[in-house]
Amino acid sequence: MSQKPIHRIFTLVSMSMFAGSLLFSTAQLFSSAFEQQPVEDVATAAELRESQLKAEEQGYELVLKREPKNQLALKGLVDTRLQMNNSKGAKEPLEKLVKLNPDRREYKMLLAQVKQRVDDR
Repeated sequence: MSQKPIHRIFTLVSMSMFAGSLLFSTAQLFSSAFEQQPVEDVATAAELRESQLKAEEQGYELVLKREPKNQLALKGLVDTRLQMNNSKGAKEPLEKLVKLNPDRREYKMLLAQVKQRVDDR
């Protein structure tokens, strides 16, 4: 009979400790999320994103060497180059997409926008 109160106390203490550690770790997570990133971290993140985009671009180019009419690779290359602010590089694969899909208005509209950007430069 004396085991039940001790068991309950132990359970309550364990639950309290678990809840406290959970609250503490959650508070740390939120406080670190709202801290300002140093300039070096921002620059590193930009460099990392740029290298990821270059790797994606190379991957799409490899696929297109083997399958020049692969529409997924063409679309991926266009999207990647646009993310890299390379409108001139996005123009050619986008023109291929328009030729392969003459009924797709969004490709024609995007091509017109890309050509406008290229001409403005």
